[in-house]
Amino acid sequence: MTSKKILKIAVLVIIAAAAVYIYLTYRAHNYFVIYHVRMPRLILALMCGLVLAGVGSVYQILLNNPLAEPYILGVSSGAALGSVISIVLGLFLLIPLFAFSGALITMLIVWYIAQMGGYYSGTKLLLSGIIIGMFCSSIISLLMYLNQNEIGSIINVLMGNIGHIFTAKEWLTFQIMSFIALGLMTYLYLLSNQLNICSSGDLIATNVGVDVYKLRRNVFVVSSLLIGFIVSYAGIIGFVGLMVPHFVRRMFGNNQKKVFILSALSGAILLLICDFLAMHLAVIEIPIGVITAFIGCPFFIYFFAYKK
Repeated sequence: MTSKKILKIAVLVIIAAAAVYIYLTYRAHNYFVIYHVRMPRLILALMCGLVLAGVGSVYQILLNNPLAEPYILGVSSGAALGSVISIVLGLFLLIPLFAFSGALITMLIVWYIAQMGGYYSGTKLLLSGIIIGMFCSSIISLLMYLNQNEIGSIINVLMGNIGHIFTAKEWLTFQIMSFIALGLMTYLYLLSNQLNICSSGDLIATNVGVDVYKLRRNVFVVSSLLIGFIVSYAGIIGFVGLMVPHFVRRMFGNNQKKVFILSALSGAILLLICDFLAMHLAVIEIPIGVITAFIGCPFFIYFFAYKK
């Protein structure tokens, strides 16, 4: 590793440490606020950024498409639909299970549609994800209209909100699920060498012994569970999985092992900063999905206009 890259990583770590310190202590006047209010929110923000950016980096290299991310592939919308159904039924404790199911079912449908006609293509997968995501959004809109007494909770899912208030049981459940999520992220990291090979094309990957079909299937199942976990606690947060991997690849190269780890770290930092802005920019808290969209939309425009 060159001295320039080491310096960049050192700067990233310093920014992360500074962001964590400011996040925990800004306008926090006592230990109770820091430990019982800010700390759970900090951990949730870090987990969300870590998962979204890490999964985004995997999608982009696996599908060989720079625009691939959970939000665009419809997985987030499917998880949100599952969460909304749970809210409408009054099963608030089962929101994570419904979100998991919604994300997984949506990804399986998208995967099936992408292979219709006897062949698979990344373009078909992206278009399928967009279509199914729009369909899920239409069902959510209908449920909002029919259940206006729950509209506040549903809006939190749709616009992203990391200000989740944990009960003792929920906090314990979240901690267990976070450890499981870290295990699944480790699994995705261990697939980095195969993903690097797949970036050269399916034919080359198959010739060197990579089971591309099995790899895609496993990645989509694992990533769907991870996105379901995030959406169940924080709602839909778009653009993180799109922006961060591009930034990391430009700064550190295309090796997926480095990209995955640094994307996860950078995503955690970005979402922490965005949540800090969401809490303190206005008198009332702004949904974090609004903040990431304000950053992500110009990035999208820049990508289309200047990416060669």
